[in-house]
Amino acid sequence: MNIPFRFIINRAVFYLFTLWAAITINFIVPRLMKGDPVSAYMAKYRGQLSPEAEGAIRALFGLDKDKTVWQQYLDYWGSLLRGDLGASFSNGLAPVGDVIATALPWTVGLVGLATVLSFLLGTITGAVIGWHRGSRADVIVPITTFFSTVPYFWLGLIAIAVFSSTLGWFPASHAYDKGSAPEFSLDFIGQVIAHGALPLITILIASLGGWILGMRNMMLTVLDEDYITVAQAKGMPSGRVLWRYAARNAVLPQLSSFALSIGFIVSGTIVMELVFSYPGVGKMLLDATNAKDYPLMQGVFLIITLAVLCANILADVAHAILDPRTRQSEA
Repeated sequence: MNIPFRFIINRAVFYLFTLWAAITINFIVPRLMKGDPVSAYMAKYRGQLSPEAEGAIRALFGLDKDKTVWQQYLDYWGSLLRGDLGASFSNGLAPVGDVIATALPWTVGLVGLATVLSFLLGTITGAVIGWHRGSRADVIVPITTFFSTVPYFWLGLIAIAVFSSTLGWFPASHAYDKGSAPEFSLDFIGQVIAHGALPLITILIASLGGWILGMRNMMLTVLDEDYITVAQAKGMPSGRVLWRYAARNAVLPQLSSFALSIGFIVSGTIVMELVFSYPGVGKMLLDATNAKDYPLMQGVFLIITLAVLCANILADVAHAILDPRTRQSEA
């Protein structure tokens, strides 16, 4: 398999332009919002900071009034290239990168695992149901679709009421027991698994229906293609026709949807993290918005943007590998 050089160049140019546009918007939007974050910060610590400190804080956050917007924009790019995302207002001027690093593993571990599992289970299940269309397995589709229409927070509240409050099988909130400190030990890992099981299962149930329905519908379309009929007429085993021919082509739209859901992984399910008091990026983003912590908001949006772009690049590569028509059209 040879991927055309033109295919690589076109995708590289497109994603570099998209990255530039996203970073530029990330710079502009906070400056268009009402209010001045530095003035709000000075008012919050009135009496503790001298008026002379305002100039230093503005310089620290790249909001120096003596500089033009263009100079601030160039300084912003310079900071990004050095890996400096700024300092967080709501976390004692701690580096934004360090603040995000404390919440990102929790979100990736919980929402990331739930998203990957729902994609794999939903895609495989949808392929099997589509292959055996008209069988009793079709009853799975309306059941899982029903749960997909129920809001996340409602499922979370029901899960807490039933499995935590009534049965006592799982903890109701937080990522680990109160009084514990993060450490690499079997006891702490057990706490993380126990606290994360209920929100993970809730997200899995709520998102599984979409993957099953999408894959089943694509399978029904693919199974009417001539190459499937020819493969069956040649006497190929059903399993090979299912996975090597039908599912391989039906999964292509699923890959694009999965790439878009990567942004959902990084941003986290905000409402779900609030329901379970889970210390993820989604809850941190909401707290930063309420506190008007613009540097932290910019940092989170940038991480989400990079995650989505990287996921779409991987999806494009997967398309080129799985579908020869993609390579031929670019050649």
